[in-house]
Amino acid sequence: MKVGRWPIFCLERMSRQHQALVDLVRPVVEGMGYELWGLEHGIRARRLLLRVYIERQDGITLGDCERVSHELTGVLDVEDPFRGPYDLEVSSPGLDRLLFTPEQFRRFAGHEVLVHMKVKLNGRRRISGRIEGVEAEAILLRTPDGEAFRVPPDLIERARLVPRF
Repeated sequence: MKVGRWPIFCLERMSRQHQALVDLVRPVVEGMGYELWGLEHGIRARRLLLRVYIERQDGITLGDCERVSHELTGVLDVEDPFRGPYDLEVSSPGLDRLLFTPEQFRRFAGHEVLVHMKVKLNGRRRISGRIEGVEAEAILLRTPDGEAFRVPPDLIERARLVPRF
């Protein structure tokens, strides 16, 4: 499946419309014993696609995704937050997980991440480096060649962990 660019919505700083969607999804996911890792949505084949990432300390199975999908479908059908048809996908964040919130960056301090920027920062739209920390207004990254970056979260289009094997 090729989707193209997806808007990533930080759970802590989103529009009222997106916050309403999180407020709808989060109680269902957390009520079932999972963490809402993040949401993505965009258009695929002229239909809205809502992708919900769930997490649990002991991992996520296909059965977990099916159960959450079933519960969310019922809530979304009743609340009807979208105009027209939509597809729902429920997924584990995976090893190369997207990072949505400053807290998630904190959890993975010391790990390598690939960040795609909305605009250039110091002449770069992509920064690959180790997460050094999180400040109130910036994610701190250090590239393999030692260059340090203070990345404002609002400039991040997409941030994904680079798995270690």
